[in-house]
Amino acid sequence: MSQVERPRGAGRRRPARERVLAAAARRFYADGVAATGIDAITAEAGVAKMSLYNNFSSKAELVRAYLDARHEEWLAHYRARLRQDGSPREGVLAVFDTYADSAASVHAQGFRGCGLLNAAAELPDGDESRAAVRRHKEEVERLVGEHMEAMLPGRPTAARTTAEHLSFLLEGAMTRAGLEGDGSRLRHARAMAEDLLDQALDRR
Repeated sequence: MSQVERPRGAGRRRPARERVLAAAARRFYADGVAATGIDAITAEAGVAKMSLYNNFSSKAELVRAYLDARHEEWLAHYRARLRQDGSPREGVLAVFDTYADSAASVHAQGFRGCGLLNAAAELPDGDESRAAVRRHKEEVERLVGEHMEAMLPGRPTAARTTAEHLSFLLEGAMTRAGLEGDGSRLRHARAMAEDLLDQALDRR
């Protein structure tokens, strides 16, 4: 789930909310949620504190907006991937490809793994933003599950079990990729996912 990019070139400045959210995305991903203060965000965004608080009532609300924006960005990339080949098998692999795309997009700036999980690790139990990360991850697993159900009609248990295995594979690979700073684990995970899909089809 890649970072929000800086605006390129001269021209009309983006609204303050967009600039604040883009700056927060860069700083939260690079430095962590807890270590990033409001002053750092407003300085990078080039806005006054009042502009930030006119758009976000608190840092907690800004964190939630950041997490939601990252997930929506990921979904948009996933849907674009899915349009290239709408088969159920390729739909599953599109999830892996989108994670790999996210890693590649931030490699030069320093890939640190999944921004959602990184943020969740800093948030306490019961925090609404932490719960939002869980919902986002559940949605990704649901997407994989829907493709598996289409691949294995009449075999709901096998579809659910395989979807869970694939989700564990994906998130584990993303965690290791973040620790190692590159996307090679994600590419390996995709190859493993292809094998799992082939095995599931062979057992029909």
